[in-house]
Formats: sequence, C-alpha cells, structure tokens
Amino acid sequence: MEGEVLHIEALKVFCDLVETQAITLAAERNFVTPSAIRQQIRSLESKFTKKLLDRQNGRHELSVTPTGQAFYRQCKRVLAGFDELQNEMSGPAGSISARVKVAADYCVGLYDLPPKLGEFMKRFPTARIDLEYSRSAQIVRDVLDGAADLGIVAFPEQHNGLNCVPIDGGKMVLICSPEHEFASRRRIIVEELSEHDLILFERGMPTRKSTDRIFRSHGVRIGKTIEFSNIETIKNAAEVGLGVAIVPHRSVLDEERNNRLVVVSIEGSEWERPVGVIFPTGSLLPYAAKKFVQVLENQERSH
Repeated sequence: MEGEVLHIEALKVFCDLVETQAITLAAERNFVTPSAIRQQIRSLESKFTKKLLDRQNGRHELSVTPTGQAFYRQCKRVLAGFDELQNEMSGPAGSISARVKVAADYCVGLYDLPPKLGEFMKRFPTARIDLEYSRSAQIVRDVLDGAADLGIVAFPEQHNGLNCVPIDGGKMVLICSPEHEFASRRRIIVEELSEHDLILFERGMPTRKSTDRIFRSHGVRIGKTIEFSNIETIKNAAEVGLGVAIVPHRSVLDEERNNRLVVVSIEGSEWERPVGVIFPTGSLLPYAAKKFVQVLENQERSH
C-alpha cells in the first residue's frame, strides 16, 4: 500500500462509520454499498498497518479501537480543514454549502436560537443547520462522540475534552399568575421566596442546580414544591396559580406580552443565565460551524 493516494472520501467514510456505528448507515450517507465501506476500512487499516475497528458478533457490531479513536480525531481535523478550503475557493465570497449538526437543550433551542438561526441562514442561505433538542448530559456525550458538531447548553459545566464559548443567555426571572401577591411588584429579593410555593425544574437539571445553590447561599427556606422537566409545563403551572417559578426571561416573552404571566425581576447578579457553545478541545471546527459560532457570539460580519 506504500505510495497509495489517501482520498478524502475514505476519511469521511471512516468518520461516518464511527459516528453511526453501522455499516449500512455509513453506506447510505455516502451513497455507496456496504461492501464498498468494508473495502475502504480494510484499505485504511492496511495502509497504516493499524487496527482501527473491532468487528463483533459476526461483523454486525463495531467498536472503535484506541488507535481508531485517535485516527478519528485527526480525520475530523483534516475534513474540517478541507471543508474550509472548499468554501474559501469556491462560490462567491461569504457562501457556505455545508451542514452543521447542532444539539441544544430544549429551552435554549426553542427561545434563544431562532433569531440567530434566522440571521445565519439569511447570511449563508446555502448552509444547513440540523438542530436537535436534548438534555445537557446527552448533548455533552453527542459532542464528544462526534454525533454533533456543536452543543449549546445553559449553565455549562467544565468537561475534559470540551471547549466552551460563552454567549449571551439573558437573565432568570420570577414568573407568577396575575392574581399572585407578587404580581404588583417589579422587583424582589430572593429571600422573599422563603415559604412560598415553588414550581421548579427537576433535580439534577442544570437550571435547578444553579437555583438550589443560590437558595442555599441566601438561606431561602423552600416551602411546598412541584417539579417538572419541561419548561412549558412549568409556565402552565405558574399561569394557573400553582406557585411561582424561576425561568429564563426569553422563555416567557409571549406570555408577558399577553398578560398571561407577570414577570418580576430578582435582585442580584447571580441571576444572569450563562449559555455556552461546546465543541471538542483541539478540534478544527468545520467552516460552517465556525461561522455559526461567530454569529452566536455577534462577531460575524458581512463580507
């Protein structure tokens, strides 16, 4: 195999196979037959004289060897660089023809991203954003495993192997029904929530963990609580008077405008809501993904 040309398509096939863990799916992605995929992998392993994949249970299940994982990371860098080269050398300035796989938590994806998605697509109409909603823990796994190019999460935590670019997340606010005693207030301090009925996110969710830390630091005595995992359910519960809730302000703009919920500010800088874009450390982001991050950061400028 010495002297044989290494085609970029072979690197893409390998990455697709690692990400899908299925020869048939990798074949569908690349419009080739499963036998062609197997031949490509055999050629790569022969060229580098390294085992990249382990076949199990009659070759139906695949696992990536440690060498294969290292090869995968470098392949992603090469493919990202090739993607950027293609976009720089073809088409009018500012054009992008690529797909960006984005995993976002539900609240960020539903309420924070739409304006940025619209801005990005207006600027780069030939690009494509594939957006999936998931929980933060799953988003981290998807980004580390290569199933998503970017992850966007609220209250990002440090993780080995991940970079995080902070973006504006707005503030957390208190919401209540128009009949609640707080409805006439424009601002409260967090200590005033002691003994009030609270509607909270489920334990373990990033927003809940942050809220609990703030409550503890201010000595808030939590009264009766109701817990939900879905922000729409939380808003509905507050609207019918089951208690007060603390949610991102951007998530209740419509309800505030229509007087279905009252929004009350909470004093203190700790109610700023951090949001971050995560991607693998040391990775060269695909060109389109890099431009999307710049839009999210408000750094991208027209060419």
